[in-house]
Amino acid sequence: MAKSFIRTIEDFTCKHCKIIVKGDGYTNHCPDCLWSMHVDVNPGDRLHDCGGLMKPILLDKKGDIYVISHKCEICGFIRNNKIGNNDNFELAIAISNGSV
Repeated sequence: MAKSFIRTIEDFTCKHCKIIVKGDGYTNHCPDCLWSMHVDVNPGDRLHDCGGLMKPILLDKKGDIYVISHKCEICGFIRNNKIGNNDNFELAIAISNGSV
């Protein structure tokens, strides 16, 4: 079955660094520390009950797009997400170099 995306516009407080994040419907991780939460079965649906913090573990480049991989600290699930224009790119590079 194909994954379906649900645009969910919501602001949230990052559970890792505690900053307030203004969501745009595509925001799924903190732009400052790049951490996420395991809350979706399919992107945007908020139907997963795990709720674990998802650590940014890898940065990859696919064409002109940078993609960050997050790994859930509770269940080990890994999800890839595009880096946003407002994301901390220096931190993303540090993650890709293994220095974080």
